[in-house]
Amino acid sequence: MKCAIAITQNCNLACDYCYIDKENNVMTLTTAKKIIDFIFNKSQENEEIEIGFFGGEPLLEFNLIKKITDVIHNHPSYDSARTEVSVVTNGTIMSNEIIDFLEQKKIGIGISCDGPSRIQDSHRRFPDGRGSSKIVEKNIKKAIHHFPFMPVNSVFSPENLDSLPDVIDYFDNLGVKNIYLNHNISADWSEKDAIILPKIFNSLAEKYMGFYKNEDPKYISIIDSKIAVILRGGYKPQEMCRMGLHEFGFAPTGNIYPCERLIGSDDGIRHCIGNINIGMKTYNASLTDPNFVTNEECQECTLNKYCMNWCGCTNYYSTKNYNRVGPFTCALEKAAISAAYKVINTLSEEGLHFSDHLAGTPLMSIIGEVVKDKKRILNCLHRYTYHLTGFVNKLNKLYMIKYEFI
Repeated sequence: MKCAIAITQNCNLACDYCYIDKENNVMTLTTAKKIIDFIFNKSQENEEIEIGFFGGEPLLEFNLIKKITDVIHNHPSYDSARTEVSVVTNGTIMSNEIIDFLEQKKIGIGISCDGPSRIQDSHRRFPDGRGSSKIVEKNIKKAIHHFPFMPVNSVFSPENLDSLPDVIDYFDNLGVKNIYLNHNISADWSEKDAIILPKIFNSLAEKYMGFYKNEDPKYISIIDSKIAVILRGGYKPQEMCRMGLHEFGFAPTGNIYPCERLIGSDDGIRHCIGNINIGMKTYNASLTDPNFVTNEECQECTLNKYCMNWCGCTNYYSTKNYNRVGPFTCALEKAAISAAYKVINTLSEEGLHFSDHLAGTPLMSIIGEVVKDKKRILNCLHRYTYHLTGFVNKLNKLYMIKYEFI
């Protein structure tokens, strides 16, 4: 179950592609308590729960984050083995107090950064037009020192699509091990962009393999996620979009949306499926059911089971329909799958068995390189539980899958 709590719509940046309209709305603690009750009551027994503090810029309301964290940890249904709490920030706000709190409460942090200054500052600027790259780069370095497996989320747009290899190099130089690449879902993607995707993703695959060969592996979402899906024979039902059923975005007002990307202006009408103070509206689950993808070509495509054609919010931004896939999404998925196949075939010949990917824990291969000795691994597991929540359970699953496979 994935839940994003937008505790504020206020932000100190004015990113030009943000899908949350900027307002001075801040969530009350009373509303937050009701949301936490909703989350635990809605989740199924033994279901893993991801609760993310979102915005706007959530760290503008750091004191509220501390209070809500106490509500989560003190909830009668809270189970640390199945509940993961994180905060996603634009990287402009970082202090020793924040870092100490995140470490103490075992809260994960992810920073959004699009790459080198020429890319970062073209989209992620302060309201007065100043670029944010210098302060974000400084804070990434600071955070990485405390959270070595911290994910960094990079959004790429048409004008910097061909710079993705440079983005990977930039994060590598900063010491980032966990790189998420996501396309700007609100951009006007062209057929020309789609045509060059295979070449660009092929370059990413080459870099990915180079990191492994140099014993310095990186998690690169576009490639690693597809490797795991291919090895497991396709996406499983619980991996697909379950927006409005097991995936929710909560606005500061308490309005409930099927995904945080659909909060928008929080008008309580478009995409809104209820309010935490009133209850859920009548909701047609088929609207976001991946089995209802309407493209005929998707049903006939041999790559269908490896494709994220089921992502409702991405579909909506490109086609205004939760269940209809846009042409650029199709091209992107094909390029990513092709790049993943190239990595699997090439590295398999060199003896890499991808057992961590098969178990759904590709990050483990990175940890094995970053942390060499057992004592430091145990210390790392204790300290950085964001990326390792449920590690023992996942390890058990790994062995069970290996035994079944054998």
